[in-house]
Amino acid sequence: MGSKFKYTNERNVQIVIALLKAHGIHRVIASPGTTNMTFVVSIENDPWFQVWSSVDERSAAYLACGMAAETGEPVVISCTGATASRNYMPGLTEAYYRKLPVLAITSTRGNHKIGHLIDQQIDRRNIPNDIAMESVIIPMVKDKEDERYCEIEANKAILALSLNGGGPVHINMYTKYSHDFSVSDIPHVNAIYRHTMLEKEWPSVPQDGRIIISVGAHANFTEELTNAVDAFCATYDAVVCCDHTSGYHGKYEVHAQLVCGQKQWHSSLCDAHLCIHLGEVSGDQFCIRAKHTWRVSPDGALRDTFGTLRRVFMMPEVEFFKHYSKEGSTHTEYLDNLNIVIDDMKSKLPELPFSNIWMAQQMSDKLPSGSEIHFGILHSFRSWNFFKLPENVQSKCNVGGFGIDGGVSTMMGASFVHPDKLFIGVFGDLAFFYDMNVVGNRHVGNNIRIMLINNGKGNEFRNYNHPCYFLGDEADEYVAAAGHYGNKSSKLVKDYATDLGYEYLCANNKEEFLSVVDKFLNPTITEKPILLEVFTETHDESIALETTLNMIVDSKYKVKEAMKDVVRTFLGDTGVSVVKKVLGK
Repeated sequence: MGSKFKYTNERNVQIVIALLKAHGIHRVIASPGTTNMTFVVSIENDPWFQVWSSVDERSAAYLACGMAAETGEPVVISCTGATASRNYMPGLTEAYYRKLPVLAITSTRGNHKIGHLIDQQIDRRNIPNDIAMESVIIPMVKDKEDERYCEIEANKAILALSLNGGGPVHINMYTKYSHDFSVSDIPHVNAIYRHTMLEKEWPSVPQDGRIIISVGAHANFTEELTNAVDAFCATYDAVVCCDHTSGYHGKYEVHAQLVCGQKQWHSSLCDAHLCIHLGEVSGDQFCIRAKHTWRVSPDGALRDTFGTLRRVFMMPEVEFFKHYSKEGSTHTEYLDNLNIVIDDMKSKLPELPFSNIWMAQQMSDKLPSGSEIHFGILHSFRSWNFFKLPENVQSKCNVGGFGIDGGVSTMMGASFVHPDKLFIGVFGDLAFFYDMNVVGNRHVGNNIRIMLINNGKGNEFRNYNHPCYFLGDEADEYVAAAGHYGNKSSKLVKDYATDLGYEYLCANNKEEFLSVVDKFLNPTITEKPILLEVFTETHDESIALETTLNMIVDSKYKVKEAMKDVVRTFLGDTGVSVVKKVLGK
């Protein structure tokens, strides 16, 4: 840059500029103004950009239509606040119906000023349906979370220019009118790229580190998809990280939660280079982490679950895995090493108190063949995720909305479809009572088994690692909602269940549980549905979780994590990153 003005220090503007360059966009038509000053001055001194000036915003939008139609490439238009953006609408309407990639970047002082009689403050929060394929806000950046948000939103907007045939897109970008244009080089920004099956050249799978396939909630895998995934894993020595909603039961399935969840020890096997991300919301709180993520989904949407999204493959999953697999590959080293550590951890799991996790440990490998198990969210689901289920047992959980309501009804609905198949449900008391009306539905069949874990409250809020744990017993009043629904009554559920025609079983301790669990897991459909009510204590549930997550203590790892906490307290996440770079870690 020859000018004394370089790039603005406004990080949100830097992010947009860097992503325009990363996505190959270099034509800009700038209209005069103050709120777009930081953007325009930054790009006018960057030789990458070709910049034209247009006083009339209406004309600027049509100029962009002409350029986009002539070149087939995106064109940016930039304007200030007030009525400037309103004049873009005719040209953007033209671009919408002709599918022309025009990117309108309007600048603003922020939505917080809307409606307060402040000059030149136009409300752009709701735009007409036919002037943009996508409309996003790029706010000021105060921390790493803001930075990540701006990266995702800007990538989303730029990629929308070519999505589903393409069309115009809108970015509303905040500014503080910074006068600081001293930034010589824009710090690293993460670009995200979208790929389709129409591309002649697909990106190469990196060979410089471990590869995992992480599967969130997913329909049961077809045989074709399972075979394609297994072939991919054999090619790249990958594994498939699952929870109990993943739907995958192939050769490379791993449940590494017991290893990855350890708080005072870290296995290098829990670090990967690339994650292939499938499915939807996951309830897996302890998973293998990767430096980069490739998302594979027909919807082509940017789902940055892990904060490391780099590519999105908009295509059927089976086509992705078939494309990248090579015949004759038989790699299983990573799988074998992980399974050795997982099995070793399971063998070392100490005796736990009577709790959700203890019961999952006793039952997980005894579930009847061909049955389907459903879980309540959070504590019940987490407890069972520590243990792999038999291959021929399907499992589900309402992780889509991730609420306590509806879990029992969802299981019942599935059971109506398959009356000859056993359905087993594991639910905490709040989830059960919230949805208890379905227990009395007249269509309920004898293929139902419900295990109600009753600790008289939402025990999740009392677990040692929960944000509300510091409240202690005071959390019971309103946060954990203790004392409702009979307050652990020994008769309420028993009478309710038996009156509705269920066989009722009960357990207050390990001995009582072991005496009835085989009857509860009877592989044949009985004359009545069965409800097993298990009474546990708050502190036993919390101790069981704490014990499970702290099986191994590595003093060096404890010191390292403590130092991170100290640095984060005084310097924030940025300080942690700086220290890592200095130490080369």
